[in-house]
Amino acid sequence: MDLIQKAIAWGTRKSPWVIHFNAGACNGCDIEVVDALTPRFDLERAGILKQGSPRHADVLIVTGAVTLQVRDRLIQIYEQMPDPKFVIAVGACACSGGIFNGCYCVTGGVDTVIPVDAYVPGCAVRPEALISAVSQLLEKLENKEKAEEQKEKKDKYETLQGGEDLGK
Repeated sequence: MDLIQKAIAWGTRKSPWVIHFNAGACNGCDIEVVDALTPRFDLERAGILKQGSPRHADVLIVTGAVTLQVRDRLIQIYEQMPDPKFVIAVGACACSGGIFNGCYCVTGGVDTVIPVDAYVPGCAVRPEALISAVSQLLEKLENKEKAEEQKEKKDKYETLQGGEDLGK
């Protein structure tokens, strides 16, 4: 990783920006997502900020079962997000379709449309559960960076071992 990539990874890890998308929820989970951002639970203490544009967001928080009406919009928002991007399915409806699974207009949970990194089950979820999911994603991102650094070091070592005589 060069210096610019390391700086971008550090910024993403230290201050991820989230965007919230309601795919057709009853607003119970939406209220809890907003509640997690209020001073009572203060998701911002981890550096997490709510963003209005998917082009600047790192984490997509989706609530509600995915309907045929919003499926294409959800895919479009996901594709507009820069890499690395993470998706959190919040609530029973977003995880599996919930009580609406099997309806004529519901395709199911979020994972039927886009890949999901973390699931927060419940109806409605607690803000503490959402905070826990976001912190797990940050740990996942940090572990991914450490694994990439170890791989680079190993590759560099193997290059040195194979390409030079090293005093033999």
